[in-house]
Amino acid sequence: MRSHLLAVTVESADPVAAARFWAALLNRDVVDDAGAVFLPGDDAQLGLRFVAGRAGQLGANRMHLHLTSADLDERQHTVATALKLGGDHLDVGQRPEEAHIVLVDPAGYAFCVIEPGNAYLADCGFLGELACDGTREVGLFWSRVLGWPLVWDQDEETAIQSPRGGTKVAWGGPPVASKKEPNRQRFELVPAAGDQQAAVDELVTLGATRVDVAEDGAVVLADPDGNEFRVRSSAAPR
Repeated sequence: MRSHLLAVTVESADPVAAARFWAALLNRDVVDDAGAVFLPGDDAQLGLRFVAGRAGQLGANRMHLHLTSADLDERQHTVATALKLGGDHLDVGQRPEEAHIVLVDPAGYAFCVIEPGNAYLADCGFLGELACDGTREVGLFWSRVLGWPLVWDQDEETAIQSPRGGTKVAWGGPPVASKKEPNRQRFELVPAAGDQQAAVDELVTLGATRVDVAEDGAVVLADPDGNEFRVRSSAAPR
């Protein structure tokens, strides 16, 4: 593969505040990244990157995070920490019998704290999953792009995971709401060996569509569902 997933880039009216919230919740370092605020992941945990832009909006967000819990005490600790840092509870129509807890971060993006004993997210780490709106086709596309195998493929729902384990990336299948604006959250890719053009050419061959070139030199493409993503012109920040 010619591309590596660096992070999910998230727009926020206050990217520094959004990054501080998630850095404290995930116990991550904060790194400056050419005007963005970057929380590096590792071989098994997804990185997060925050840029100036629109706030999150229920119904417009196509991605949300799932945090795992080893036991009920840890789940309660995670919820209490998130509330103390500026998060809030969010009613999205969840039923009383559902064991996960839905919260919203200060930037307006929903996330879930998953109940302990969830076998699907066992051994995925604290940041267990990035759950996305999307078709089976787009799940297969990203599996090919990243070289991550399918770990779930059932009833039009798909999930992929790095061969090294860690955070899963999943797509919920149809129906997928139509896009009315550019996504507020998007994948940020790093070209292998610094060869941006080769990475872009391969992505187009795999089914991506060219959209634009950003001011910082990143090439903006869209996946088969029309979700924008970027291929950087330079390597990851250190």
